[in-house]
Amino acid sequence: MNSVTVLGLGTMGSALAAALLDRGHPTTVWNRSAEKAAPLVERGARLAATPEEAIAVSPLVVACVLDYDVLRAVLEPGAESLRGKAFVNLTSGAPEQAQTAAEWFGSRGADYLDGAIMTTPEGVGGSDVMFLYSGPRTVFDAHRPTLAALGDPVYLGADPGRASLYDAALLGLMWSTMTGWLHGTALVGAEKTPAAEFTPVAIRWLATVNRFLTRYAAQVDAGRYPGDDATVDVQIAAIGHLLHAAASRGVDNALPAVLKSTMEQASAAGHGSDSFAAVIEVLTGRTA
Repeated sequence: MNSVTVLGLGTMGSALAAALLDRGHPTTVWNRSAEKAAPLVERGARLAATPEEAIAVSPLVVACVLDYDVLRAVLEPGAESLRGKAFVNLTSGAPEQAQTAAEWFGSRGADYLDGAIMTTPEGVGGSDVMFLYSGPRTVFDAHRPTLAALGDPVYLGADPGRASLYDAALLGLMWSTMTGWLHGTALVGAEKTPAAEFTPVAIRWLATVNRFLTRYAAQVDAGRYPGDDATVDVQIAAIGHLLHAAASRGVDNALPAVLKSTMEQASAAGHGSDSFAAVIEVLTGRTA
């Protein structure tokens, strides 16, 4: 088992270190507030006094701190210790920050992978959760067995900003999906239907939605949207029923109103008889 260093012991950083310990990896930890390391030390982690000391003892360093500025401030005083190390940055940020970080680490002789954690702390260590990585393929391949202790490692390509870009896109998908579910829950809840009763039906419906996504992905890539299942104009009529039902029951309609407006823009641009995938033309600004 390769030794690993974890920098940053917030809720997520502590979960990362715990998962490595659970898989038998010798784990060194560092945090500005050393007392946060106590539970991990009790489980066998080694506490380093400084970031430089922590980096020195492991070939692989994993960082999860507040933001990229904090990461830079932590590492800058002892940046020479990074030379020859593989550095995996799981700090949240923008794709442009990841690209700048890759240049910074490269100039200091370190191999750099940027990553995104697609779970909450309690999910860390599960084989069913994704950790996204981007950067040099050789670095990812060399450390994939160790990274698998955290979750399923998914490689997205050499561009260091790709993992962060996917992270933003997937979070947008999550928020849209969860808000749609909450809107539906509020709607049926107005008729005294419990969320726990509605949710299994909603989850089953999402399996059908998954098939739509697979079909529409090919249409988006081709730029052609045959309306042989349900057209944009049909969807506009259907969402009108949702708006009416929600308004009649006192449920806020801000979300479906935005969706309807986007569909109407697509229809006005000549996509009324196309599939719902044609809405991408509005979202990318091509209809203008």
